[in-house]
Amino acid sequence: MSKKIVMLAACIYSILSVYAQEDTLSEKTLGEIVLSANKFAERKRNVNQKVDIITAKAIANTNAQNTGDLLINTGNVFVQKSQQGGSSPVLRGFEASRVLLVIDGIRMNNAIYRAGHLQNVITVDQNMLERVEVLYGPASTLYGSDALGGVIHLRTKSPLLSSGKKIKIVGTGFTRFSSVNSEKTAHFNLSIGGKKLAWLQAYSYSDFDDVKMGKNYPDKYPGFGRRDSLINTDGGIDNVILNSDTRKQKFSGYKQWDIIQKLLFKQSNKVTHLLNLQMSNTTDVPRYDRLQDKRNFGGSTGTTLRYAEWFYGPQKRWLGSYELNVSPAGFFDQFRVNVNYQNIEESRQQREYRRYDRFDSRVEKLNIWGYIIDTRKKWGGNEITIGTDGQLNDLNSSATRTNLTTGAVSNLDSRYPNGKNKVNYFGLYAQHLLKLNGEKLIVNDGIRLQTVSLNSTIADNSFFNLPFTAIKQNTFAVTGNLGMVYLPSDDTRVTLGLSSGFRNPNIDDLARIFESSTALKRVVMPNPDIKPEYTYNFDLGISQFIAKKIKFEFTGFYTLFRNAIGLAPFQLSGQDSIVYNGVKSAVYANRNVKKANTYGFNINLKIDFTNQFSFFGTVTNTYGKFKNSNGTKSPQDHIPPVFGKASLAYKHEKISTEGYVLYNGWKKIKNYNLDGEDNQQYATPDGMPSWLTLNWRNSFNISKKIQLQFAIENILDRNYRYFASGFSAPGRNFIFALRMEI
Repeated sequence: MSKKIVMLAACIYSILSVYAQEDTLSEKTLGEIVLSANKFAERKRNVNQKVDIITAKAIANTNAQNTGDLLINTGNVFVQKSQQGGSSPVLRGFEASRVLLVIDGIRMNNAIYRAGHLQNVITVDQNMLERVEVLYGPASTLYGSDALGGVIHLRTKSPLLSSGKKIKIVGTGFTRFSSVNSEKTAHFNLSIGGKKLAWLQAYSYSDFDDVKMGKNYPDKYPGFGRRDSLINTDGGIDNVILNSDTRKQKFSGYKQWDIIQKLLFKQSNKVTHLLNLQMSNTTDVPRYDRLQDKRNFGGSTGTTLRYAEWFYGPQKRWLGSYELNVSPAGFFDQFRVNVNYQNIEESRQQREYRRYDRFDSRVEKLNIWGYIIDTRKKWGGNEITIGTDGQLNDLNSSATRTNLTTGAVSNLDSRYPNGKNKVNYFGLYAQHLLKLNGEKLIVNDGIRLQTVSLNSTIADNSFFNLPFTAIKQNTFAVTGNLGMVYLPSDDTRVTLGLSSGFRNPNIDDLARIFESSTALKRVVMPNPDIKPEYTYNFDLGISQFIAKKIKFEFTGFYTLFRNAIGLAPFQLSGQDSIVYNGVKSAVYANRNVKKANTYGFNINLKIDFTNQFSFFGTVTNTYGKFKNSNGTKSPQDHIPPVFGKASLAYKHEKISTEGYVLYNGWKKIKNYNLDGEDNQQYATPDGMPSWLTLNWRNSFNISKKIQLQFAIENILDRNYRYFASGFSAPGRNFIFALRMEI
């Protein structure tokens, strides 16, 4: 007990010497520029939608392992994890395919983004970002399908032109080591610019070993999450062995590398051209939660680990885009065209314990073409943005089974239909802003018209003999928003907003075949009759500065979720169960069986005690209930417990330091959705325990060009998991980084 008291005292002492919150929240004034909320640069004070901004400086100070961890450290975004190489952001109780990811204006969500938990956000290297903008609430007016809970807009660094005769050379680099997983990361970026032409290149490489969880367990659950055993394959033979260190999450490590190349050409003072090339790749990424699954083996009465191997194959993301900016452009003040192409490859590889005759590989390859045309016109107190966008998704899904003993390869049922799979999006939209009464009252309004066509065919129907071999859909949606910003003084801001969002079912919703989990013994089958989901949202926001030293911000929301797609019992050829992967499994399918009411609030408090010393705190709480088609109510899945952050900060010319806590409340098992994606099998019998971590980060400016960073995360070595996660969070972690500028 005395050791804990001493350590706690040391933590409190550290927290009393901490650095300026502007580096982590980066919201100093109501007039801060927002790039993505209205497509073109707009003052934040004019936008009624809640937007959080993370700057490049905040990204560097956070020293996060990946973009998901960066979002966690804001204290305003909840992130679920199924493995170290995973991060699935949750906005207002919506997750995965119901949150739109955007990079440099281009939608990342594609035809196979699933409604469960995703890891795609980690394919964007946070070290290559100049800012992140998080839009809360439906944002379908400007961004189209999938923006039900909000948008996470990731903007990468840009080349810099020279304003003088000399060539402008600007660059940064760093190396980082983390003790909890022996992380070794290196990053370098360099911009070389003349008056007309500038070139940027950026490179990152990370090597992550297995993660060690904390040793201080909740009193009631002394062994929670321990990795007691694992399957070792030696000489081609599987054996279950004891884990020599039960806190080490064996088979969770992976490697990742990212590259960006950009070329900027300034044709004239009015016209610029930008070529943007990006690549992200990983090694195999173990699916840690599935490696814990157990099942009966060989008719025995006990259970053993089910999978000898379960991993995502290399996650590959390629992007190329060309962008033309003209300002002014005839009638319009600004005109922008972007044409882009993405190539995505992901795969799932699995083999059950001692099943050497079936190593299963399912591979998905996507080719995605897109365009965006945006224009803006200003006159009087009016600003209007008019645009159109489109995206063409072409998916190839294949699967094979390999007998490791004989080397024979046979066909296998693919995750998605093995014929032609196409999903095409086309939208036309307008967003208007009107300033009234000397800019004290600002009206936001907009509308989008969207069409989506989907065509999926089954070339080989011999695996399941489905009653159909083609799925076709053509949908049309109208969404919009209406909001008001009232600024009675420079210190007060009140916002009201009504907005709607929609999400068209994609290939993953309509046509996938997969096993939902070992514990639930369910197999999910295609259903061609699903309709789009809709949200209708009301927002109220209040921001208040007090004596120029205190900023209080409250946002409340209420969302109606309609036509909600969820798993429900289904029949295949009149049967409610089938044998799949050797297990008799109940047949389920996605259906529009639910509607929900989701509501909650977010509170931020910032206090500047002096120019150097400040406090920041945030708390978010969300509630949600499904009303099922039979009239019963059940908890809405993806709803995180109450969570937030509190910190004290100090910043000086050469030294900055921050002590902060991250916390999550209890998620009781009664509030889990047992038919959804809450993963109760990875929680305790009572649910997911509450937790709080103490953390301390520092930076020292050795010179104008060199900075040393040191941090301790989870100082008390707390053992915990994020809600819905099958992977335990890192224990005590020491981070060292050396940063340099050119």
